[in-house]
Amino acid sequence: MSSSQDQETKPEIHVLLVAFSAQGHINPLLRLGKSLLTKGLKVTLATTELVYHRVFKSTTTPTTTAIPTSYTTNGIDILFFSDGLDITDEGNVTLDEFMNLIAKFGPISLTNLIKNNFLNNSPKKLACIINNPFVPWVTNIASELNIPSACLWIQPCSLYSIYYRFYNNLNHFPTLENPELDVEIPGLPLLKPQDLPSFILPTNDIQTLSDVLQEMFQNMKKLKWVLANSFYELEKDVIDSMAEIFPITTVGPLVPPSLLGQDQNKDVGIEMWKPQDSCMEWLNQKPPSSVIYISFGSLITLTEKQMLSIAKALKNSNKYFLWAMKDEEGDEVHLPEKFIEETKEKGMIVTWCPQTRVLVHPAIACFLTHCGWNSTLEAITAGVPMIGYPQWTDQPTNAKLVSDVFRIGIRLKPDSEGFVESEEVERAIEEIVGGVKFEEFKKNVLELKSAAREAMADGGSSDRNIQTFVDEILVSAENNN
Repeated sequence: MSSSQDQETKPEIHVLLVAFSAQGHINPLLRLGKSLLTKGLKVTLATTELVYHRVFKSTTTPTTTAIPTSYTTNGIDILFFSDGLDITDEGNVTLDEFMNLIAKFGPISLTNLIKNNFLNNSPKKLACIINNPFVPWVTNIASELNIPSACLWIQPCSLYSIYYRFYNNLNHFPTLENPELDVEIPGLPLLKPQDLPSFILPTNDIQTLSDVLQEMFQNMKKLKWVLANSFYELEKDVIDSMAEIFPITTVGPLVPPSLLGQDQNKDVGIEMWKPQDSCMEWLNQKPPSSVIYISFGSLITLTEKQMLSIAKALKNSNKYFLWAMKDEEGDEVHLPEKFIEETKEKGMIVTWCPQTRVLVHPAIACFLTHCGWNSTLEAITAGVPMIGYPQWTDQPTNAKLVSDVFRIGIRLKPDSEGFVESEEVERAIEEIVGGVKFEEFKKNVLELKSAAREAMADGGSSDRNIQTFVDEILVSAENNN
């Protein structure tokens, strides 16, 4: 047989990405998938039917009610599996209930999807399954089917180190008996309880998410690779500290191409909410570095008291502001008419906006953010200083990184009840927007922006790591033939 015929008979090497049904979980995986695609692998994303209803339903033929077997976007096939959720009940299910549903129904549905699309007399060679942390049962499926697996860690490597040490009892952490215990983690400054992720504190009341992380970190021997949506130059000391324990490999920042100086039209990311483009026209009329951008991401809904505190600070600061806010249904939140009237010359309020386009706009001075990791990475790669207003999960630690490690912003200080007064918000705004800290933060964040672009460029640290990962997948596939 000739070499050309031999080449033709070789199966296509496929990678399956499996994502939790949240925009901030899906997009980093899709962007990693795009990199794998450009390096010669075939890529498929499997996510839940909820994503189909939120994102893809309007693009299919309206006469059919059935969910299509697959959908393709930018060269990546997308398959949908059941999480056990009735779409009509979506708004009535708590996070704990949803996590229990997906843990019960997801493994059965996903296993069938894998067998039907890749195993049962399929010419495709499924060489690797990559999941993200909040569907840890995917690793068990991969192990049972004898398919190598990887996890894409979608929070900073610092959080990976903290969680690994917590769930494997490598360090002492706060307990009910000693709630004020400080924590020493190699590569990080001393962490106080308010700097730690909420799921490991004795006050945590969302047990299912803590259980999910525990499952992942106590069963990591089933993983062949742990990849990270970060870059080596950003978290060098923490990454090095994990090298002898359980290494983590940076493959990011997995952000929209425009933030890396590339063509935005090549982005594979999805939008689960419709952005309002009118804010871009508004920004075009504002002076450079004059606007505060405020957004708390897709999952967080502020209390009325928190919103009023921010509103009062914005009014008193007399600075321009663009505020993206919505309620739990994604609808507009109504602030007091008096506030709207008094700030109409200075502010614009929208339910959702094209965040990456906003962040790179020259009018933006700073980003008042919950410090979700995707938003933090987007601000870093856009070169925008931050005001951190963390709420839960990894956000307190991310805010600590922003203020004390990366030194690219300010973390707001809550009172003894955990509430941030308007005077504290106003103080932070005054320090950054035209204030004494702006030049220092701007200089530091522009250096990180440059390092991020270099990491993802050809031959950069993350690009090399992705290539090594691809090479190892190909060797593994060859050995398993």
